[in-house]
Parts: sequence; structure tokens; C-alpha cells
Amino acid sequence: MSARRKRIGLKGELLLAFMPMATVLLVLALVEALSNQRLLFASLASSAFLIYLDPEHAVNQVRTLLLAQIGSAAIGLACYQLLGPGYLSGGLAMVLAIGLMIISDAMHPPAVSSALSFGLRSGDASNLLLFCMAAGVTALLVVMQRMALWTLERVTRPNKG
Repeated sequence: MSARRKRIGLKGELLLAFMPMATVLLVLALVEALSNQRLLFASLASSAFLIYLDPEHAVNQVRTLLLAQIGSAAIGLACYQLLGPGYLSGGLAMVLAIGLMIISDAMHPPAVSSALSFGLRSGDASNLLLFCMAAGVTALLVVMQRMALWTLERVTRPNKG
């Protein structure tokens, strides 16, 4: 039997989906203003969608998101700097990032893409700080989504009398 997430109606779903979309667009604007490595930030869009899907799931905790995403990006960058861009650095970065997530009990699947992106890339290697800022913006989304979900549930819950 599969567990299904609780639906809150089309209007509520659209309102909850707006914040991740706005967050991703904000992150893209930040990246566009400060960097030309757009693909390094693609995994944060997946993080934002997971947060929309279930903001209360353990995968979407602020600690989990930040530790997994930033740790994986740092691992990818380290592999890139040690081995250069390519499949070896990208593959090793993925393996090490998964190990980090298991050891720290911070499983966030999109972070594997962050490790791979930083390990495979070529060009300027100074984007880790920008990535950390973007991950922080995404972590704020967790708090906003939980507040929005709480508000929507209170507004749409029938009065008990």
C-alpha cells in the first residue's frame, strides 16, 4: 500500500506551488546577476519542488537540505579541484556525497546532482559561496511552506463548533 499525500484542493495546491516557483526564479535571478554557471543550481529547483510536495517530510528539513546540498557541493568542488573536470571527479563526488548523507542522516536526493554538477563542471570554481546563498534561500522556503500549509489547513478546516 502506498502512502498518498494529503491534498488541500486546487486553490491551496496552486498557492503552495507559487512559493517554490518564486523561490527558484529568485535564485535564478541571483545566479544570473552574479555568475554564469546556471546549471550548478539546477538541483535547487528539485529541492524546491520536493519542499512543495511535502514540506514536513524528513527529506525537507532545513538541517537536511543545507547539510546535504552544501556538503555535496563542497565535495564536488573538492573533487573538481583535485581531479579536474570529468567523469572521475563527478562520479567520486556522487559516491562521497551519498556517503556524507548516510553518515550524517541527512538524505536529500537532489544533493547528488549538486555533487555531480560541481565535479563535472569546467570554468570558474568560485561559485560555492553563491551556491550556499542560494541553498539558504531554498531553506527559507521550508519555513514559508510550513507556515503556508498551517495557514491553509486552518482556513479550510471546518469549524467544530
